[in-house]
Amino acid sequence: MRHLIKWFMAVTVCTGMAVPAAPAQAKVPGPNGRIAFARFDATLGTTVTYTVDPDGSHLHQLFSRSSEWPHWSPDGTQVSIFCCDDGMAAHIVDANTGSFRELTPPDPAVETHCGFWSADGRRLACESFGLTDPRRTGIYTIRSSDGGGLTQVTSTPFGDDIPGDFAPDGKRLVFVRTGPDGQRSIDVVKLNGTGLRQITPPGMILDEGFGGSWSPRGNKILFVARTAPDHRRAIWVVDPDGGGLHQLPIAPSCGGAFSNPRSVDCFDPGWSPDGTKIVFTRGSANGAQSSIYTANVDGSGLFQVTRGPADREPDWGPHPLAA
Repeated sequence: MRHLIKWFMAVTVCTGMAVPAAPAQAKVPGPNGRIAFARFDATLGTTVTYTVDPDGSHLHQLFSRSSEWPHWSPDGTQVSIFCCDDGMAAHIVDANTGSFRELTPPDPAVETHCGFWSADGRRLACESFGLTDPRRTGIYTIRSSDGGGLTQVTSTPFGDDIPGDFAPDGKRLVFVRTGPDGQRSIDVVKLNGTGLRQITPPGMILDEGFGGSWSPRGNKILFVARTAPDHRRAIWVVDPDGGGLHQLPIAPSCGGAFSNPRSVDCFDPGWSPDGTKIVFTRGSANGAQSSIYTANVDGSGLFQVTRGPADREPDWGPHPLAA
C-alpha cells in the first residue's frame, strides 16, 4: 500500500481531493466510541488525522504531521497511522496523550507497511514487497509491541496483496489481491497461509486499495466495488464463505451511473464496534468534496458526521466518547 500512499499523498497535496480507500483493523465487539479519520488541511497543505464523536461533536486533531489511514487498536487506546515517509514499518499514536512511536522494519529484504491490528492487539498486518525475491511479496504480520516476529501469510509474486481486517476470532484475514494480470478479488485466508478462498466473483470491479472490513460478529464482510466501469463506487456485503453477496442500498444514489447528476461515490466502509452501524466516506455529487457518514447495517438512517471538504478513511473505535 505504501506505493499507493506515496502517490495518494502527492495527489492530495496538489488537489485536496479524495481518492480510493484503505483497509481497517479487526473489529471486536465493544461500545461505539470515537471515529478516527483523515482530513486534508488547506492551511497546512497536507492531510492529518482527527478524531470525532459519531454525532459530529468534539472534533480533535490527533496527529499534527502529515498522516493518513488511521486504525484504532481493539482496546481503543492506540491509533496506527501511515505517515512520515521515513521507512519505518509502523507508526502508532497514543489516543490519550498523543505520544508517538515507530517500529523498525524487521527484515531489510522485505519492504513492510503495517497498521492493521489483530483481534487481540498483539500483531499488525502488513502489505509487503520482496525487494530481491518476488516470492516474498505478500501479506506479513509483526508484533505490535516491538515490530519483531515477521511472519509471512500470503505470497503473490509480481502482484499485490493488501490486508483488510482480521476476523474477530483471530484465525483468518480478509484482503484484496491484485494478480500479475491486474485482476482483483477479495480473498480470505487463515493466518498460517492455508485455506485461501476467493469470496467475490471473477470480473467484479473492486476498489484496489480496500481489503475488506470484517463485522464484529464475524458473519459479514464489507468491501467496495462498481457495478460497471461507468458507475461510481458502492458498498457491498458478502459472507466469509462467499454467500449473501449484495450491494448495500444507501440512498441517495451511492454507486449510481456517472450520467446521473445525483450519483455519488461511497467507499472506505467499516463497522461500528457494536456491529449495528457502519461508517464510510461519501463524496459529493460533483466529486469535489468528501465527508464521513454513518448508516444502519441495512443502509437506512444515513447521518452526516463531518462536513469536509476532504474527509475520508474513517475508522470507528471503542475509545470513550468525548461527550
